Amino acid sequence: MPVEFLGIGGTNEASEVTNRAGGSLDLEYTAKLARAHEDHGWDRILFAYHSGSPDPAQVAAYVASRTEKIRLLVAHRPNVAAPTYTAKTFATLDHLSNGRFEVHVITGGSTADQAAEGDHLDKDSRYDRTREFIQILKSAWTSTERFDFHGAHYHLDQFVSDVFPVQQPRPRISFGGSSAAAYAVGGAEADIFALWGEPLAGTAEQIAAVTASAAAAGRTDVPEIQVAFRPIIAPTEELAWAKAESILGRIKDNQRPRRSGEPENAGSQRLLKAVAAGQRHDRALWTGPTGLTGGQGNSTALVGTPETVTAALLDYYDLGVRIFSARGYDILDDAIDFGRYVIPLVREEVAGRDRAVEAGEAPVAAVEQVA
Repeated sequence: MPVEFLGIGGTNEASEVTNRAGGSLDLEYTAKLARAHEDHGWDRILFAYHSGSPDPAQVAAYVASRTEKIRLLVAHRPNVAAPTYTAKTFATLDHLSNGRFEVHVITGGSTADQAAEGDHLDKDSRYDRTREFIQILKSAWTSTERFDFHGAHYHLDQFVSDVFPVQQPRPRISFGGSSAAAYAVGGAEADIFALWGEPLAGTAEQIAAVTASAAAAGRTDVPEIQVAFRPIIAPTEELAWAKAESILGRIKDNQRPRRSGEPENAGSQRLLKAVAAGQRHDRALWTGPTGLTGGQGNSTALVGTPETVTAALLDYYDLGVRIFSARGYDILDDAIDFGRYVIPLVREEVAGRDRAVEAGEAPVAAVEQVA
């Protein structure tokens, strides 16, 4: 089955190891980074959301004008706009990009960042609102007849849009989370379910939970599974681990004070459990940055040569993962290197497996070939 790669559509060079030189929106850098992904084999880039960040939808529209084929995944929080307005905005963006738009709906893992924009719902209520939001989005994109929606959070009477997406029946909707509420909402409504990179056993556990939730919701299909990592690659294992330790030092040098105590969201809590179990897991998973940052966000790394990292990704492919999100610490250079040295290897190995299946043969595990 096809495999996809998701990169980051950053608006400046800042990362955990690099301070930005200017403002938050550097249009020249934004276009350069997007084109680097497009030119090096990536399928999609994510425009992230934070309460104070540049608007990701407008950044995506700008990038659409500067690229030709890369797909544009826009992160969106339901609290910031009515679902009908959002549906029209994103249908318009799908036209501007010639059918390259997708949306990643964020419930919100930080109560403080939600409150910064006036959203004071508790976490369970936020998940309920997200479910309703996605349902309305789907109807607004596909219904040519007026429809009503009467839920706990949204009440619509006789809405119909006059602008529909280029993509039919509609763009893909992705969603992420690691709590029972997240599995229930994403399992029922999402086309793609996004996870942070955990050890293989934990990822298998989460995939099973998403699959069970989809079945409980009466679905005959299952959301595609996406997993996120921070790749650290070098020509040899020794150089890769030296690079990893250097990155850890740079994170320490750049680190800002963070909130004490256990993080709110279940995903970060799960990552910290992996940290407690050790820094190295499975073939190449490293939790060094995760422990240092308190499990904040996408922070687990895959460390090694391109061949080792390829083998590690294929271990997750064997679990059912079909979309890999990857973002290096030196964002632009790492996007180019990962696209140049890892993506072709993964695609080649997946294609070989597919050919073996079509020929009725049991495919040889690619991880054994490259490990």
